[in-house]
Amino acid sequence: MNSTSNQLKMPNDEQSSRWGAALVALICGSIIILFSLGIRHGFGLFLKPVSAEMQWGVQVFAFAIALQNLVWGIAQPFTGLLADKYGSPIIVTTGAILYAAGLWIMADITTVTSYVIQTASMIGFNADQLNANFDEIAQTCFILGAGIFIGVGLSGTTFPVIFGTISRLVKPEQRSLAMGIAMSVGSFGQFIMLPVSLGLLTWLDWHGALVALSLMALIMFPLAFGLKEPKTEADPKVLNISPYEAIKEALSMRDFWLLSLGFFACGFQVVFISVHLPLYLSDRNLDASVATTVLALIGLVNIIGTYYAGLWGGRQRKPMLLSYLYFLRGLVIAAFILLPISTYTAYAFGLLMGLFWLSTVPLTNGTVASVWGVKHMSMLGGVVFFWHQLGSFIGGWLGGYVYDKTGNYDIVWYLAIGFSFLSALLNWPITETPVAEREKRAAI
Repeated sequence: MNSTSNQLKMPNDEQSSRWGAALVALICGSIIILFSLGIRHGFGLFLKPVSAEMQWGVQVFAFAIALQNLVWGIAQPFTGLLADKYGSPIIVTTGAILYAAGLWIMADITTVTSYVIQTASMIGFNADQLNANFDEIAQTCFILGAGIFIGVGLSGTTFPVIFGTISRLVKPEQRSLAMGIAMSVGSFGQFIMLPVSLGLLTWLDWHGALVALSLMALIMFPLAFGLKEPKTEADPKVLNISPYEAIKEALSMRDFWLLSLGFFACGFQVVFISVHLPLYLSDRNLDASVATTVLALIGLVNIIGTYYAGLWGGRQRKPMLLSYLYFLRGLVIAAFILLPISTYTAYAFGLLMGLFWLSTVPLTNGTVASVWGVKHMSMLGGVVFFWHQLGSFIGGWLGGYVYDKTGNYDIVWYLAIGFSFLSALLNWPITETPVAEREKRAAI
């Protein structure tokens, strides 16, 4: 009798445990994304003071941030693979440490460079020659911290890894909404961290501000332990698919490539705007606080945008919604650069752009989960995200290159519009039929 009773209770106990783990993972994962995306969202505020004090020009800082996004994208499939295999906590904790270290290197770049030269001279390099090239070494160290350390750190602390855990814990019909909620919290981080970063800049200068942000990045470390997944029985057919088979299958499908290439535009636009908008508005005689407000508005309104994107993604065809988002985003950017620039048009741009800013993320990752499943979602989502980050690299770097060469951003703005409309076309024909169902239909 007792044995039967225990057997009957096990499914409920397991369901309760899974629900509790999902709630904890959603809360902790959302806060991790808040800090991870929120801190990086304010990097554009440091472009002018860092470049001016170090006398590097705009291109060095822009290249470092562009490289950060490229490294993030290259590392993401591998951190996703490791998270799928070994669990998210170890990946997020490592990412948090690297993120904090990268911010500290940026903050104390002169001291870091001195240590590098001192260490190099101790192992046989010519100290006088190294000191003569101090500025070049400092640039390399800055790029290492801002580009490599933070890039890899971001790959372990942002949505591809977090979404993989959440998607495996919630019901299929709740995945899109759960991702939307997590990204909404992340968007709030972009809203709240901008005035925090600006306040730190005003209070502590850019060196002290980056040290403070480095300490904030370490908050992600303990939160990582809330991402544990309880061991449960799963479909053996899904478990038998190796990472190699999963990626090979995905890369052989047209829809995977369309989704990936479409995500390129999102990365191009997001990084170009977040890094270069402050200088773009400054050149039009608008106060730095206007740019900060615009970027904060983008983050604030995107709380609504990502939530409803996740909500509607559970009810409508997600690739269709992506097409609408990219098309409308292109219209908003076109209106912004074609109309006379003022404080009010800048604020209007922030409000409208916020609706579409990261709303593509839950829809794109939701499509990956719907079509290719959740077993290897962090890895497959990471591959799709690589194209987003390739766009981020080009958008961040090209903005600085074009500005240094021409004195304006016109060419890059027009590219951002063109990529948006192209992505709208690429996402439209994508279907959400799961791979297993496609193979079943093909066999009939």
